[in-house]
Amino acid sequence: MRAQSLNKSKMLKQFLSLLIFGSCIVASISACGKSSDGEEAKPTSVNYTVSVPVAGNSWVINQTNLNSEMITENGVSNWNNKESVIRTWFWVEQAGEIQLGVRAKNTNGESKVEFSFNNESKEIKLSKSNFSKLDVGSFTVAEPGYYHVDVKGVEKSGTTFGTFTDILIGGEVSSKPVICVKDDFYWGRRGPSVHLAYKVPNTVENVEWFYNEVTVPAGQDVVGSYFMANGFAEGYFGIQVNSETERRILFSVWSPYQTDDPNSIPEEYRIKLLKKGDGVTTGKFGNEGSGGQSYKVYNWKADNTYKFLLKGLPSDNNCTDYTAWFYAPEKGEWELIASFKRPKTSTYLKRPHSFLENFITEMGPFDRKAYYTNQWVVDENGIWYELNEAKFTADATARKDARRDYAGGEENGKFYLRNCGFFSDRVAFDTDFIRQKTQTQPNIDFTKLP
Repeated sequence: MRAQSLNKSKMLKQFLSLLIFGSCIVASISACGKSSDGEEAKPTSVNYTVSVPVAGNSWVINQTNLNSEMITENGVSNWNNKESVIRTWFWVEQAGEIQLGVRAKNTNGESKVEFSFNNESKEIKLSKSNFSKLDVGSFTVAEPGYYHVDVKGVEKSGTTFGTFTDILIGGEVSSKPVICVKDDFYWGRRGPSVHLAYKVPNTVENVEWFYNEVTVPAGQDVVGSYFMANGFAEGYFGIQVNSETERRILFSVWSPYQTDDPNSIPEEYRIKLLKKGDGVTTGKFGNEGSGGQSYKVYNWKADNTYKFLLKGLPSDNNCTDYTAWFYAPEKGEWELIASFKRPKTSTYLKRPHSFLENFITEMGPFDRKAYYTNQWVVDENGIWYELNEAKFTADATARKDARRDYAGGEENGKFYLRNCGFFSDRVAFDTDFIRQKTQTQPNIDFTKLP
């Protein structure tokens, strides 16, 4: 009896040991796949074929002042605020399943971070001190276009939530190209610049005057925008949003000497100021060519229509004089901005055009738009010609297919330009557009301009 009892006891212990061991195995297997509950993410077995670099495609979307500090060439840095939402954009051509991952590490302990895509969120833990490719999860893309992943910190044991350098993409969507900024991160973060090249009638030989009107709709006057109205072969003239508290009217003329350093321009190639209007600041500019610049700080308003007038006239000693005037409806009169003399140039106005650009990288993910209408030129004989044909074009960022958030054309009798914001309804560049003629010739007495 005692031996039988011992055998039963031994068998019971073995059974309990097996039961506990089996439970541990089940628990262990379940934990491997629980990234949505914030469990430790394991090194991936997914075949990720696309890497979207943070350096060119991510922004701290709700704290733009932190972008320069947190988004670097080496990925996310100084990530210590759980309120910061890091948004990464990319374009997919193929609908279907998308597998998302991340190349990340955390050298400051352990953290839990949340990834959101298409209103679905998953949490994973970061604790590896070396970079690893980690799975986030599987999601669904309904149609081609722009999509974004939001990442935010949930909790951390150390000073930061860690860092990540790339969002990884696999699955069905990767069977076709995934578009993102892969290089030239500065220009990619600024976004594509878009242009309207106006067609001057073939019968017009010498354009002396160029007139245009610009309206920026409410909500589209985003910081970093330059709504350039009157562009010409040697310069540009338009309005800017420089900050939350400052806006400008800007008129610039390039030097014929090719350099990005205005201080290196020889004296005989320098732009000369002839005159300027009240409250106008003048000086030199560089970085994207060099020359003479003028601007007036002016709080122009969204939804108001502003008028721009430019004159280009050959003068003495192989020079050309360029003069710009601005008309604000709230003032009701033409104002002189500035007049510059460009040496080693004898020409009338060439290549009349407009453009829209973002000049602040932190503002690259924000949409902006403007309407351009009632364009006219006047020849050397004082005859007016309405310009109602334009070609929509775009810069190298668009042409190299780094970003696709660009549009332009005609709407309700007006030309328009739109860029940035990662919208999906792009317009093919190098497309010609025609607007209905207004036949409303501007009533301007050139002899009475200031």
